[in-house]
Amino acid sequence: MDKIKEAIVKNNLINENEIIGVACSGGIDSMCLLVALNEISKELNFKVVAINVDHCIREVSAKDSEFVENFCKKNQIPVKCFKIDALKLSEEKKISVELAAREARYKIFNSLIEKGIVNKIALGHHMVDQAETILLNILRGSGLSGASGMSYIRDGKFIRPMLKVSKAEIRAYVSNNEIPYVEDETNKNNEYSRNYLRNVLMPMIRSKWPNADRTICNFGVIAREDDEYIYSTLNDSGVIYENENTAKIPTSYFAIYKPSAINRIIIKAFNKIGATVDIERKHLKIIVGLALEGENGNKINLPHKISVIKEYNYITITNRNYKAKKVCYKFERENNKLNIPDFGVIEIRRTTKRDPKCFTHLVDAKKIPSGAVWRFREDGDLIEKFGGGTKSLSDYLIDKKVPSRIRHNLPVLAVNNEILIIAGVEISNKVKVDENTRTALGINVVRF
Repeated sequence: MDKIKEAIVKNNLINENEIIGVACSGGIDSMCLLVALNEISKELNFKVVAINVDHCIREVSAKDSEFVENFCKKNQIPVKCFKIDALKLSEEKKISVELAAREARYKIFNSLIEKGIVNKIALGHHMVDQAETILLNILRGSGLSGASGMSYIRDGKFIRPMLKVSKAEIRAYVSNNEIPYVEDETNKNNEYSRNYLRNVLMPMIRSKWPNADRTICNFGVIAREDDEYIYSTLNDSGVIYENENTAKIPTSYFAIYKPSAINRIIIKAFNKIGATVDIERKHLKIIVGLALEGENGNKINLPHKISVIKEYNYITITNRNYKAKKVCYKFERENNKLNIPDFGVIEIRRTTKRDPKCFTHLVDAKKIPSGAVWRFREDGDLIEKFGGGTKSLSDYLIDKKVPSRIRHNLPVLAVNNEILIIAGVEISNKVKVDENTRTALGINVVRF
């Protein structure tokens, strides 16, 4: 199909020698895409692999998978079939069956890409899907980003070569090339939002405006262009990206910037830390409210394990679980370099310098008992504060304004529950250098 080839070339969707996994359910759209890409692959020099996922939602789903497998074998197209129990996953995660199926399906897709089995996954979304997506996003309260609809390529690995192909063109291609396909009876179940829009609302809209699908898609193009321009004007230089999973936005931004700007700064931060799931306007409103009115330490949990925390002068967004680690590392008094996953590097060396400014920490080697280990925080930990006075490690970290989300991942040098050093934060009064110190250790802490 010429439109598919044009989309691939114009948008640089596929490179030579790449292996493209085609998500194929056996329905008319995915079968059209599979056959078309298989033909185009000979001209553009890439390979095609069919990827079928049986969600076990329908009684005949196994037969549909068998249909795809048989078709591919007959036409010498490599195929990989997978099976997931979407109903069980839905119950376990307490989410909709539709969302559970989607999450599991994309987990398979991402795994295939990570293992190098395929380079990209081609999806069968077409013009009608695009129009429906734009309307659904608007009805769910999306801004310009949602009104832009789907892009030709997402995350550099999911491609949609049929976005400008109409349903009529798909039917014609399938008919002219005698391509078999199966019908999914769940497409008639109007309990699903998309099916209700597709089966009930869109026919009424088209009866009044026959070109509605194309017009809505054109609106999406305009929305995308406007959205991209607004993003290009943003100044988010004050946003801190601590690592690939954590972003910190100054709370002052929420008072300085207009809603249209701060909402996009939030979305940009989400995207940069890999939290690419669509964020609705209600989520943005909650985050803004947290920044302007929340108290320090207040936290909200968003879908897909995303947390947003108010930490003093910042709103911190993270999409990873910070859990205490049970591993520990023996303390070495000689020159030593310790790499700690998800934290950084701790370097230790003997030194004749006595200026604390030369190191992150300066300690007396003789004051560190044998058996001391680098580990992570545990219940009952205590520290003798520099200058005197004992305090629980938990309260001490609060006093030092160490964000709660990283306290469990902060290495400490300890003997039993006595804390001698908190990496990058402070040392205990017990190990400080004084006039009687003969051997000093300079400790530098470098965070990832």
